[in-house]
Amino acid sequence: MRNYNLFRLTEVEGLCCAVPESSAVPAFIGSGRWTFGGKLADGNRAPLDFDGRAADTAVRFNGFYLFQTVDRRFIA
Repeated sequence: MRNYNLFRLTEVEGLCCAVPESSAVPAFIGSGRWTFGGKLADGNRAPLDFDGRAADTAVRFNGFYLFQTVDRRFIA
């Protein structure tokens, strides 16, 4: 698994955006509605519902991976 920066949408519980560390952060993240949620590295500390294969595919097409989690560690 690659390393990601994780961002959380403040208005929707559990909605996250994972952006590879080597990629530019999408413009919508800077809207003030997202907060930094930490780093995901080597699979440790990843949300329970984070799907690495889906993330790889999403990043290839979009540059980021949006997903919703119920993992209490990642819900503000």
